[in-house]
Amino acid sequence: MIVYATTWCPYCRSLLSALKKTDMVYDVVDVDEDREAAAWVESVNDGNRIVPTVRYDDGTHDTNPPFAQVKAKYEEINA
Repeated sequence: MIVYATTWCPYCRSLLSALKKTDMVYDVVDVDEDREAAAWVESVNDGNRIVPTVRYDDGTHDTNPPFAQVKAKYEEINA
């Protein structure tokens, strides 16, 4: 799972803080630092750079999802 985020986004900080308290495996990519990542985020959000955007290991994604949704999807994929 990849979490596309920024350092200044409060929604990103909230999601990442919740994820840190779990044993879920994820990577974080800062879209302010990675142009290709930013372009991907924009491509799945109608041209908008909305963060956090989460790309799951099954290829699906969610935009600004609540932690419970991310956790449920992660568990579904990794069951």
